[in-house]
Amino acid sequence: MSNTIAASEYGRLLLAERPLIDVRAPIEFNKGAFPKSVNFPLMNDRERQLVGTCYKQDGQQAAITLGHQLVSGNVKQSRIDAWCEQLNQHNDSYLYCFRGGLRSQLSQQWLKHAGIDVPYIYGGYKALRSFLIKTIDQAELNHHLLILSGSTGSGKTEFIRQRKETINLEGLANHRGSSFGKQITSQPSQINFENNLGVALLKYQQIKSSSMLLLEDESFLIGRTAIPQSFFKLMQQAPIVLLEETFNARVDRLHAEYVTNMHRQYCTLFGEVEGFNAFSLYLVDSINKIRKRLGGKQHDELQGLIQQALKQQQSHYNLDGHFAWISQLLSKYYDPMYQYQLDKKLAKVIFKGNATEIHQWLDEQE
Repeated sequence: MSNTIAASEYGRLLLAERPLIDVRAPIEFNKGAFPKSVNFPLMNDRERQLVGTCYKQDGQQAAITLGHQLVSGNVKQSRIDAWCEQLNQHNDSYLYCFRGGLRSQLSQQWLKHAGIDVPYIYGGYKALRSFLIKTIDQAELNHHLLILSGSTGSGKTEFIRQRKETINLEGLANHRGSSFGKQITSQPSQINFENNLGVALLKYQQIKSSSMLLLEDESFLIGRTAIPQSFFKLMQQAPIVLLEETFNARVDRLHAEYVTNMHRQYCTLFGEVEGFNAFSLYLVDSINKIRKRLGGKQHDELQGLIQQALKQQQSHYNLDGHFAWISQLLSKYYDPMYQYQLDKKLAKVIFKGNATEIHQWLDEQE
């Protein structure tokens, strides 16, 4: 057999964060790839489309012939040069295409002619992705889940980051979970979120000091990213630890997250004027997302408070006006909604307390 990485090595290469060269077309890579992978395609999107059409009309051999015609001469050399440059920086890289077939084999051959012997992943992207999905689906066999719940603004994500027996789902989704949870940078594709979750589970299995895996209480959707059904079902069945925090502390925390930090990030990215405009749009878009659930009257009140706060911020360089709409959003929307959901799962609550008390309780469980 040629120089390939067998399926038995999938877990090892993912845990080692092995650099991967994805030789699929950009359109394939953008839909989903793996951590530490970079896209240096054998064929670009147009070339891949032409070869695919030829395959359907005239068969495999004709498609292979066309592929060699399209990727030849200077085009071929530029692809090889890109691979070589990446391998000079990361000489422990592996190759992969969709199924570990012709594209992987051809890339490997061209590199070998250039004096570099690089393994490719047997089964390619499809097999490696299936391995990660299986890792997620088998989480029930390897982990005892515990859910950290608490009102909006209670500091659940902050708490999660302080523990070692956790996976930060919101971090993987690049979203804080609420209607105001959008980050400046975009969310990963659904496939990439699932792949990263699978890798995180593999890593947790290696470093865990107990069988317990602590996760933040999440809805099925974190922004536009969906938690895999099998994993979400486990989360819904798991016991709950309830993080308690005062109302004022929650308002302060949300003000820091939604206002101070987001405004600073927008200004850093776009400058003061455009940053303020982008920040204002973020607040308006976020409140509009929950207009139907708020009801027209309550939405208009909150929208008015947000506009007042923005005017005060712009004219007096003062962020304090934002406390008013955050307080009202918590008391009239988030807290009633949270209490309604909590009432349905009170029987699963096995411990509750402030952050210090829960840290102590968790330490005693190990």
